Amino acid sequence: MPHIPRIPRIPRIPFSPTRLCLLLQALVLLPAAAQTTAPTAGESDAKTLDTVVVSGIRASVRKALDTKEASNSMIEVIASEDIGKLPDTTIAESLARLPGLSAGIDRGNASQIVARGLGPRFVGATLNGREFASSEPDRAVRFEMFPAESVSGATVYKTQSAEIVEGGIATTIDLQTVKPLDWRERTLSLKADALYYQLGRSIQGAKTFAPRVGGIYVDQFADRKLGVALAFSYYDQPSLEDRVDNWGFNDTHSADVTGDGKVDKTPWGFQNSVKKGTDKRSSLLGKVEYKPSGDIALTADVYAARSNILEPQLVHVQGNLGNWDGWQSGSYSKVTTDSGYVTGATVSGVNMDNLNARWKQDMRNFAAGLNGKFKLDAWQLDADLARSTASRDTMWTAVQMSMLQPGAVNWSFPRDGWMTYGFSADTGNPANFSTNVFEQWGPSYAGRLHDALNSQQLNASRAVAWGDVNKLKFGLRTTQREKSYSQVSWNYPSAATVPTSAFQRVTVDGRPDFIEFAEGFDSAVPKYFGAAALSADGRSPTANDLVQNNWRAKESSAAAFVQADLNGSTFGGLNYRGNAGLRAVHTRQTGYGMEQLNGGTPTPVSDGTRYTRWLPSLNLILSLDAEDVNQLRFGVSRALSRAPLDVMNAAHTVNIDPNGVNPTTVSGGNPRLKPMMANQVDLTFQRYFDKDSLVSVGLFYKQVSDYIGMASVAGTFNGKAAYYTQQVNREGGNVKGVELVYQQAFTQLPAPWNSLGLMVNYTYTDSNIRENGDRSGASFTPIATNGLMKSNGGLTLWYARNGFEARLAANHHSAYNRAPTWDSTAFQLNGAETWVSANVSQQLTPQLQLRLGVENATNQRVTYTDPVNPWHQTNFQFGRRFNVGLTYKL
Repeated sequence: MPHIPRIPRIPRIPFSPTRLCLLLQALVLLPAAAQTTAPTAGESDAKTLDTVVVSGIRASVRKALDTKEASNSMIEVIASEDIGKLPDTTIAESLARLPGLSAGIDRGNASQIVARGLGPRFVGATLNGREFASSEPDRAVRFEMFPAESVSGATVYKTQSAEIVEGGIATTIDLQTVKPLDWRERTLSLKADALYYQLGRSIQGAKTFAPRVGGIYVDQFADRKLGVALAFSYYDQPSLEDRVDNWGFNDTHSADVTGDGKVDKTPWGFQNSVKKGTDKRSSLLGKVEYKPSGDIALTADVYAARSNILEPQLVHVQGNLGNWDGWQSGSYSKVTTDSGYVTGATVSGVNMDNLNARWKQDMRNFAAGLNGKFKLDAWQLDADLARSTASRDTMWTAVQMSMLQPGAVNWSFPRDGWMTYGFSADTGNPANFSTNVFEQWGPSYAGRLHDALNSQQLNASRAVAWGDVNKLKFGLRTTQREKSYSQVSWNYPSAATVPTSAFQRVTVDGRPDFIEFAEGFDSAVPKYFGAAALSADGRSPTANDLVQNNWRAKESSAAAFVQADLNGSTFGGLNYRGNAGLRAVHTRQTGYGMEQLNGGTPTPVSDGTRYTRWLPSLNLILSLDAEDVNQLRFGVSRALSRAPLDVMNAAHTVNIDPNGVNPTTVSGGNPRLKPMMANQVDLTFQRYFDKDSLVSVGLFYKQVSDYIGMASVAGTFNGKAAYYTQQVNREGGNVKGVELVYQQAFTQLPAPWNSLGLMVNYTYTDSNIRENGDRSGASFTPIATNGLMKSNGGLTLWYARNGFEARLAANHHSAYNRAPTWDSTAFQLNGAETWVSANVSQQLTPQLQLRLGVENATNQRVTYTDPVNPWHQTNFQFGRRFNVGLTYKL
């Protein structure tokens, strides 16, 4: 009878809830639990571990490492553990765990990627090697739109080569869908999850439970000459958020409110918004492969995804705190200050208004392609046609209920702390509010974004024996892209009289109560404000819509490349491999919009430019020993990232002094923007000391030029001197850093510890590139560049034995600047964060698997800080997310 080891003492877990404690305690006990449940032959099985088929977590780690080791470029790889089974719910979560990468959070989900100290505008993305359209206004990709069922893996290129589609200075991320002919037999995988959102129980009326279902079917026909894959997913996710925005401070007209003779800068006010909406996401993938012979392979694939967000919001609005020239000083009491800023107080004689708002957002993504591979004697031809579209329909509107009597507000907004507030009157009693309800934060608006991208590509390659050159590759790619945004805005006809009985109380833990329409926003607003109050039909864009918000950009590009794959030996007898190539890119772009002169009638205008860029690249991998265990990798290249499409519009406003005293001022888009360029060098040592193990030390350096940022520059308008406030190409700077990676499967340990694995990475990045913190462009207030994380790292501990698998992952990043709104100049300093997840699964039968997990295990709260005023902050929380699910595979 095998010896059963003593179960170790369960450590105390420093946070709640009980579900999370039990889950993390289970992770601590994994080795002991696996040993006690193993069959008698478990010890002999462990001795022959290398002869059995590796699957699950270990298989994905091994596959990713093998791909990384064999590549001629410096890459990171995500490999599916099994068909339809990525490590996370979406590819965005998986990408955020890779060395040097992190993700901005949107609605509690990992979304846009930040890589090596550079933000989303420097990150290129492809699907099966094809660039695709984006539902964001610039070019950034929302990676959460790709669920685990549709994506079989991803390759992150950290060095450039001539054959890679241009566009990513920081990195290019290629997502791959399943190849049905790579599977040996018909396979069906279905999964269903029930999710629990902890924050939902704190917001009355919010959803707390949600379903998630998905599946993939793969089959082969005609003697394995024809393969078919179909995948689907559906996710009805609650969209929950508790957020407080500090509006900033009265910096120039404040007064002394503490009695110490010094001016105390008081806040203008604040708002607390609570979301209790839904985000319904779905996707479909269809793929057909046909290989009638070894010389022909045809592939057709279609991918479609959509997201429907409906977010009712409750908002407390507290103004009248600015104390202009001291008029409110007598109303202030219990004041706390920090470096001259008032961070807490009680102020009497103010109102706490209540808003009901609604945000609606529908996004659609579509990508289709046809690819053919042909062998003609020694030549391999690869032809590809693709089309991709994306759309985003949005609508915002809000109404306000004002309190009948003033009261006293108290708040505490400590720097880098959680913001709290209270009010002396009952803010959840409808009787305390006026029945005169009016539109607020208007006008209401509806907007539609559309992006369409067509591409055509022809590549050719052949093996050669020209010394150290073993393959030549050639290619030509053309693209046509057009992106536009149109908006209409309107006001409700007038204020409405809404009876007190039409409202109900809503409680939110830790906040004063709210009131809301009892019958729901979508029913109440048309009822009291008119049937067309929420409809954009038949409305015409205002002059402000046409000039400030509506835009269109067209872009056509042609790129050609030649690349030589290398394989040889050095003077010292060491083997090397790699590639050397040149990519030439020619792009023509045109921006469209409206020009408004001195407030007059907008008139259509257009402008543009064209440019040619040469992008050389060299990648070398030197084997430092005969077994290729130790590798030295070197990469040098020139890369580009094109200007954001929304910034390339031609719309602008012009103000001309009729007296000719002041210079003409012009503000708006810039259709003459050139791409940002970078000369970059990478040097990495990698040691693959076991099948599942790696230690890596890397250095990278990027010299960025033609950086795009906001500025006010001198020019001419209609032959006269003028100042243009717009985004321009200006001097850049460097981005440099070090990347450390260690991962190991501890197969040499005695059972059951030989089923453990560890992956750790850390990246330090620094840059002298500076953004302009002055959004007006009138001056230059230097702040850190978008995406610069000084520190970024992650740790993943995994365990797999006898059908039981577990993963504990933690990812941390330091504070960094990001622009999480549609205004790319509206920078906010995203505070340091640590995101923790834990997942366990048990194979119940050969076909059925049980899964348990928790995301955001520590309930990480998010803080945004004004990059030029560290006391001006916003913070919010999304809460923990738990799931239990089943996977059935045939």
